[in-house]
Amino acid sequence: MDLEQFYSGNEWYAYQYFGAHITEDGVVFRVYAPRAQRVTLIGSFNCWYDQEMDCIGRGGVYCLTLPEAKAGDMYKYRIYHHDGSVTDKADPYGFEMELRPCSASVVSDLGHYSFKDKEWMACKDKLYDRPFHIYEIHFGSWRAKGDRWYRYEEMGEVLIPYLKEMGYTHVEIMPLNEHPLDESWGYQSTGFFAPTSRYGTPIGLKMFIDECHQAGIGVILDFVMVHFAVDDYGLSAFDGGPLYEMPFDDIERSEWGSYNFAHGKGEVASFLKSCANYWIQEYHFDGLRMDAIANIIYWRGMENSGVNDQAVRFIQSLNKGLHTIHPGIILIAEDSTNYLKVTTPVSYGGLGFDYKWDLGFMHDTLQFFEYPVEVRREHYRDILFSMHYFYNELYMLAFSHDEVVYGKKTILDKMYGTYEDKFAQCRALFLYMISHPGKKLNFMGNEIGQFREWAHYRPQDFDVLEQFPMHAAFKRFFRDMNHVYLAHPALYEGEYNRNCFAYIIEDRPWDLVYAFTRSAGGERILAVFNFSDNGYDNYLVRLSGNYMLKELLHTARDIYGGDIRCHLQEIPVRNGQCMMHLEPFSGRLFQIC
Repeated sequence: MDLEQFYSGNEWYAYQYFGAHITEDGVVFRVYAPRAQRVTLIGSFNCWYDQEMDCIGRGGVYCLTLPEAKAGDMYKYRIYHHDGSVTDKADPYGFEMELRPCSASVVSDLGHYSFKDKEWMACKDKLYDRPFHIYEIHFGSWRAKGDRWYRYEEMGEVLIPYLKEMGYTHVEIMPLNEHPLDESWGYQSTGFFAPTSRYGTPIGLKMFIDECHQAGIGVILDFVMVHFAVDDYGLSAFDGGPLYEMPFDDIERSEWGSYNFAHGKGEVASFLKSCANYWIQEYHFDGLRMDAIANIIYWRGMENSGVNDQAVRFIQSLNKGLHTIHPGIILIAEDSTNYLKVTTPVSYGGLGFDYKWDLGFMHDTLQFFEYPVEVRREHYRDILFSMHYFYNELYMLAFSHDEVVYGKKTILDKMYGTYEDKFAQCRALFLYMISHPGKKLNFMGNEIGQFREWAHYRPQDFDVLEQFPMHAAFKRFFRDMNHVYLAHPALYEGEYNRNCFAYIIEDRPWDLVYAFTRSAGGERILAVFNFSDNGYDNYLVRLSGNYMLKELLHTARDIYGGDIRCHLQEIPVRNGQCMMHLEPFSGRLFQIC
């Protein structure tokens, strides 16, 4: 490693130098602690007694080679401060850690696994004109194996067939970096290079990703680079002062009580760049969903506090570098701001992300479905608003974990009305989402119509599929909808091209009816929605020309829990007009032939 590049913030492989590395001469330990008076190594190999580490290089780098150390040994660095205090620290670049509440790093052999996904890796791209529907999961609470979590290498046996059955293209996993508190869901980390030991070992995680790739499933990692946990064995005041965190009291802590990274410091930039590169290079993740980008763009995430220019330059450098090293990687921003050019390449003044979560679509759409019907008429145009700004960025529509916790209710339970009405509206909602331009993400449980809010400590309620027919019917609808999406290029090609979308009905507030077309891949699709509680016989829909509408999906069919018993229909369009029946709270999808 080039230490000058490290100090200047331009090192992408610092993890190959720092941390614990197994060599022919033993294990080489290296740590960066520039303010320390001295640093010693303690671990299971020396009965936790001090072994002095040598300070090398320009300063701040400590090194020790131990012939007797081996894979599986536990260790920490003992940092002696100039004020006389001492702190035992886990390795910032440690590749494995003990299960909480223990906190030692573990010597791990990074190279002890051979991937078999060469064909998949050679074909990765940004998926701009390909189907892209992500299933977001929390690894520990999707399902349980008896009274314990699934291990990484076990999860593929149950998750991959489910993803294939349900028609998802990718799985996104909430943060897997080691973290001390289950309630943080991984967003407050103490081990940025260590897969959490809750679910097994680094090799087990590699096996899981490899199996996903061989089955044609991409894997996205939720990546946290804004803040870190306050635990004293972690990064906080690592060498007795603010090494990784902001040095000023007013910006030291985030809104979550954690420490903010000092992105403008070279050593911190190299740490985070190397970390992002590490997960892609060593584990073959296909993309990173980057958390809390608002807190990168603005000081403390608040627009009125001003732009954090240093952090913005960091994220531009990070994204540009990752795209250079890994041309097929997908970088996704969770950004709630109106900051411009989030998905514009860095060379054109943008932040360089490939996609941005459309949180405006999420908020406006879910709020609309919470309204009683009479109030919806007053908010008719709320549903139309997303397409007014859609072409400003490359958007992804996301109904994520954030929308089904902390008293917000699940997606199904947000729907207004009776038990039956909630299911009918939720089917229409998801058909609207799948036919609206933009890539898709849905959190686990959305597809089975879960009523209970997500909790990290218990598995999703898959038992409702056997106990309640309405949930089983809803899952069947979701599965069929996803496979229609996969089968029809008009639903995913050209979605960032203005010429591929057109409203057919956008001026019927009393009816609460909407219709639009998607055109791409040599086909045209018509989507028609009735978001009112009234049914309409012979409802007029105008299309230019003479066509046949071949129905692909009807949310009100009895096999999905609705009342319509007929098969999918073919409806003629003559002289630009057709008449169709619209059930209350329903959506219909047609191929225009």
